[in-house]
Amino acid sequence: MVNTEYLKIPKDRVGVTIGKNGKIKHQLEIITKTELKIDSETGNISISSTEETDDPLAIWKARYMIKAIGRGFNPEIALRLQDDDLILEIINLQDYVGKSKKALVRQKGRIIGKNGRTRQIMHDMLDVEISIYGKTVSLIGKIENIQMAREAIEMILDGSRQKTVYAYLEKMHDKLKRKEFDEMVNGAPDEREFLREDLDTDEDFTDAEEEYNQAALDDEESEDDEVFEEVPKLE
Repeated sequence: MVNTEYLKIPKDRVGVTIGKNGKIKHQLEIITKTELKIDSETGNISISSTEETDDPLAIWKARYMIKAIGRGFNPEIALRLQDDDLILEIINLQDYVGKSKKALVRQKGRIIGKNGRTRQIMHDMLDVEISIYGKTVSLIGKIENIQMAREAIEMILDGSRQKTVYAYLEKMHDKLKRKEFDEMVNGAPDEREFLREDLDTDEDFTDAEEEYNQAALDDEESEDDEVFEEVPKLE
């Protein structure tokens, strides 16, 4: 029985999802053993199982990798989501700042920081990949690290000073290092059953999925949002 999932990504990310001579699309199909059909005109994508599909989560994993590319990640980073230890989380900034374009641009600037400093510190301290695209901030990393990064971003959105956020990030970095040391000494606990909870439900992505619906996508394309992060296309 063939199972199929559908999603829609911004049109300007379709080319990146396909890749030069279809390279990225082919990689996605090989990794997940699924079949992708991509409409370059609309950004609509279907993901179907094949006779070779042996992972019950294969379609969901392919969907999340494509979502990550659609939210601004370099395909090389998005493909890391094949690792069961990593998840994708999408934060819809309009949930925090409303529909004001000025507020959106200002908060995106605060998350990025001067010369990208805040985003880089967050990445280095928590080992989390961060993409700021359109009206969303997207994160790829381990569950605990993602939770810490989200907390830091929410602190920024709530008006906390950068100094306060940096202190929090340093504290969380130390916590992660202590945990890493403890696991080296005592062994890692078996957390595998919790690692892909994100694949069981779209609850966390309901707001972000609005970006892909026709009306929301039309609004996004018609608005002249300032994009802070340009992801290089693979050659």
